[in-house]
Amino acid sequence: MTTAFIFPGQGSQSVGMGKALFENFPAARAVFEQCDEALSQRLSALMFEGPEAELTLTRNAQPALMTVSLAALKALQAECGLDLARDAAFVAGHSLGEYSALCAAGAFDISDAARLLRLRGEAMQKAVAPGEGAMAALLGLDAAAATAAAAEAAADTGKVCQVANDNAPGQVVVSGAKAAVELAIENAKKRGARRAMLLPVSAPFHCALMQPAADVMAGALAERSPGVPLIPIVANMEAWSLTDPNAIRDSLVRQVTGTVRWRESVEHMASQGVTRFVEVGSGKVLAGLVKRIAEGATVLNVGVPADVAAFSATTEAAP
Repeated sequence: MTTAFIFPGQGSQSVGMGKALFENFPAARAVFEQCDEALSQRLSALMFEGPEAELTLTRNAQPALMTVSLAALKALQAECGLDLARDAAFVAGHSLGEYSALCAAGAFDISDAARLLRLRGEAMQKAVAPGEGAMAALLGLDAAAATAAAAEAAADTGKVCQVANDNAPGQVVVSGAKAAVELAIENAKKRGARRAMLLPVSAPFHCALMQPAADVMAGALAERSPGVPLIPIVANMEAWSLTDPNAIRDSLVRQVTGTVRWRESVEHMASQGVTRFVEVGSGKVLAGLVKRIAEGATVLNVGVPADVAAFSATTEAAP
């Protein structure tokens, strides 16, 4: 069985996430403590107790989600003998999840990844003034039709509007200036979208308006460049696997303003023989998307102690 480990992005956070891992596994607890120290903040307390509004802030949500993912991974390694270099063909992550994936594959130190994601979250939040940008989900359209709806809106308004996330068949997110995104919603409906609506987000992520944040990350990644991953990462921007640190660094910078090509990334892994996808961290968003993209693949989640035990049982039963 060929396996890929995948790591969730923003939107998967919830109050209480990771608490049971912290309480049950010393290896997981060490990750929370390391990230708290790296950020000089009790981020773990915010994850476990809230308030939700503060956890949802981009500057907190991004390092918090990475922390939970790596805590769950360390629990798998300690309790199940998981060795990614031996047991995985690829790692991949959705948006900020790429940092989790790279950390899992040994290309980033956990503390450095936490600090980079804190900086990334702050830079993305500051890039566009509140109320000027927006994101919208276009459901029931393929990527080509969604791209056309966004391009038409950009042309008609003279403002930025582009595909931010190609998540799964019939699930595309557009991002840009609010007026252009609102027009893209109308364009999508005319093209037969089953549903099209604004998303409750604080900034227009993954579009050209994020260029100031991309510039910040270019500087930061020049100082804290990734190393060579133990296994290939399937990158959001390319939707194929990378191992060269310079290519990975360039991809991480471009990802801030570019499209998260998640559908194509999963299709690539499936085409390379992956038959099992393990989502590591908070929530089950990516598992749901994978089921729609790679029909017939085995999909597992590891985010709470019971999942660790289930993973061990499933792995032992596998041929």
